[in-house]
Amino acid sequence: MAQIKKQLIVFDFDWSLADQDTDRWIFEVLAPDLRREMKDEKEAIKKNKELQARLQQTLPAGQMPSDSIKNALRVMPFHPAMVRGVRYLKEAESPKTTFFCLSNSNQVFIDTILEKQGLSDLFDEIVTNKASVTDEGLIHLRPRIDPEAGGVPHSCQVGCNPNMCKGDELKEFLRKREERGETFDRVIYVGDGSNDYCPVLRLRAQDLVLCRRFRGLEGRLENEGRLGQPGSIVKCSVMKWAGAWEVEEIFKQKL
Repeated sequence: MAQIKKQLIVFDFDWSLADQDTDRWIFEVLAPDLRREMKDEKEAIKKNKELQARLQQTLPAGQMPSDSIKNALRVMPFHPAMVRGVRYLKEAESPKTTFFCLSNSNQVFIDTILEKQGLSDLFDEIVTNKASVTDEGLIHLRPRIDPEAGGVPHSCQVGCNPNMCKGDELKEFLRKREERGETFDRVIYVGDGSNDYCPVLRLRAQDLVLCRRFRGLEGRLENEGRLGQPGSIVKCSVMKWAGAWEVEEIFKQKL
């Protein structure tokens, strides 16, 4: 195998870098009745915006919603082994590692958690849904591809959510880096969900996916990607993990 001098590590956020789903977590902490409705709702993705808006109305009077939400995010499960693992690679001189976050969470949620974990400097770039805190102390959320702001829908046929095609976003990130004369000997994608399948299909033979076990990505790799079978459309290598301690182990001992 050729020597790896420069590598890119792409992280999904929910259930990949972090040990929870950010959207679900705030409901579980602040509005469990709406969390139950979210779980029972058959069209959860479509209903999510309505539930987010209703959440703002369930918090105690006189308490700013953004503060309540941020406080809930600061206690969301985040494994110390994951912090150690990414820090190890970030600080290593060889190979030189660039970190890129590709997530269907949102900017405020991710920034809040990274700051709490001392990882604000981890990522060179974060691609996620737009979010900001209003003058009234509310968190205003908008999708990455926002039709109301003139956003052009993507044409992904793999099954990405309407707000973002993760495969397109990864391709664009690599294209911009290549324009600057920067290429990567290896790309490592750390993901768990079914919407991580599209970017994984864009990886090369020398690349690697760290797939969290027992979640949507694993099923799509095996069923649609025919992983390990003749005619598999998955070009990259695959390593599976269930706990963050295994990712730390891979980062420190197996790369």
